[in-house]
Amino acid sequence: MVDRYTTFSRDEWSRLRAATPLTLGVDDLDQLLGINEQIDLDEVATVYLPLSRLLNLYVSAVQDLHRVSSTFLGDMAPKVPYVIGVAGSVAVGKSTFSRVLQALLGRWPDHPKVDLVTTDGFLYPNAELAARGLMERKGFPESFDTRGLLEFLRAVKSGAPRAVAPVYDHVVYDIVDDRTVVVENPDIVIVEGLNVLQVDRDGTEFVSDYFDFSIYIDADPAHIEEWYVQRFFTLRNSVFTRPESYFRNFAGLDDTAAEQMARGIWERINGENLRSNIEPTRDRAGLVLRKGADHRVESVRLRKL
Repeated sequence: MVDRYTTFSRDEWSRLRAATPLTLGVDDLDQLLGINEQIDLDEVATVYLPLSRLLNLYVSAVQDLHRVSSTFLGDMAPKVPYVIGVAGSVAVGKSTFSRVLQALLGRWPDHPKVDLVTTDGFLYPNAELAARGLMERKGFPESFDTRGLLEFLRAVKSGAPRAVAPVYDHVVYDIVDDRTVVVENPDIVIVEGLNVLQVDRDGTEFVSDYFDFSIYIDADPAHIEEWYVQRFFTLRNSVFTRPESYFRNFAGLDDTAAEQMARGIWERINGENLRSNIEPTRDRAGLVLRKGADHRVESVRLRKL
């Protein structure tokens, strides 16, 4: 069977950085890290800089095509942003990855405006999920307002001057009615979410139809489960203690009960979603980053053009 990907070891990928400068400092990186994330500047230089160089070349090529179209149409073609999709499991590090990538891409002079949108904002509100009997399926494809997400992406890729997305608050575990993310004339939009590469549903229009490039963050499911449990413990001693936290009742759990709770949630919800819906979309991505047990990327697979 012919492999559609070219596979790079960590060292091989690192060499593709060429002369790309490291534009992030330690303080910058600290502000971008999520809970229990272990990314350092060496990881940024080794993994993220080659990727930012590759994406900069892709974006430049698309911008050149846009200029050709504008010339042909007599400047009638609207500016259309380059859209990058980032997929992967809960606790695999998608959010931190996306924030670091956003920061690096925004430092290239040709595309300084880079927006980041998470598809969590397109989850149905808890009241709607409860009415549909989907609270235990939160994060599964059916728990998302896919039509709303498609309308947002359609506006972005049509060159609309302004597109608005809802906001999800992980503390209250629900959509926040009075908050939105506004995307206005960006050069690049990063769309991060669990099921952004999903195609197994009714209809002929998919979220990934609007992506110019897609990335899947991969790891052994056993490692991801351990990261999820570690994150649960950290949240138990921090966010869960806040009075507005949806999970405040978990703050008083002892270590044994907390581990049992975390592993139960993983197996019943997040692990099942990974096995059934997320992992099967991995080979639809343009690039797959494979992490080891220490969160560091071990290999990179780039789809052949």
